[in-house]
Amino acid sequence: MAESVQAPRRVPLNRDRVLRAAVALADDVGIEALSMRNLAERLGVVPMALYKHVANKEELLDGVVEIIVGEIDPPAQGADWKDAIRQRILSARRALLRHRWASQVIESRLHAPPVVLDYMNSLIGMFRAGGFSVDLTHHVMHALGSRMWGFTQEVFPTPPPPADPDMRAAMFGQLAAQYPYIIEIATAGSHDEESAVGRGCDDQFEFEFALDVLLDGFERLHQQGWSSTDRRRATRASA
Repeated sequence: MAESVQAPRRVPLNRDRVLRAAVALADDVGIEALSMRNLAERLGVVPMALYKHVANKEELLDGVVEIIVGEIDPPAQGADWKDAIRQRILSARRALLRHRWASQVIESRLHAPPVVLDYMNSLIGMFRAGGFSVDLTHHVMHALGSRMWGFTQEVFPTPPPPADPDMRAAMFGQLAAQYPYIIEIATAGSHDEESAVGRGCDDQFEFEFALDVLLDGFERLHQQGWSSTDRRRATRASA
């Protein structure tokens, strides 16, 4: 009697599997190509099967954020507030560098998913445990802005210069006559092809430099007993 051949058992879908497949798909083809249809094809199911786990595209993107933020290392134990916050933010940066599309998804969320609130609450708790007042911590979080997620928003990204050396030299020569200080800075940095700050900049160094400047400034204000109430009173008095 011939032995019956059993088809391989399909791994059942669950929410975690759907979300991780969505992250992998976005890594492979870009966030713009992430759709319920493409995700269903990746998982080998019909699109309707996904709706048992995510109600719509927006809920899928909320879940994708959950996965990305879940990759951030937990707070370091035993470190002082500055080292703990620095390590956590740099871990967030590593997570977003693994998924370079993730920053635009985080920025697009109209309502913060619980995992985002947990992360922000953790950072606030580190400042408070370090002795920062509620007032100073409030302003510190505003100052950190997108850096708490490991990326920096650049207002005017630098377009890539021509690949041809002669054309590049001509372009820089022309611009130098009009914008000498910009060109002086643009041609002074170390080379980084994938910099978000601009070609010629070391993106990681620039991020850590800005983060350290902020943390040092926060520490100084904390030591001085800074208060926004005192600051506003002094501003009104000098007006």
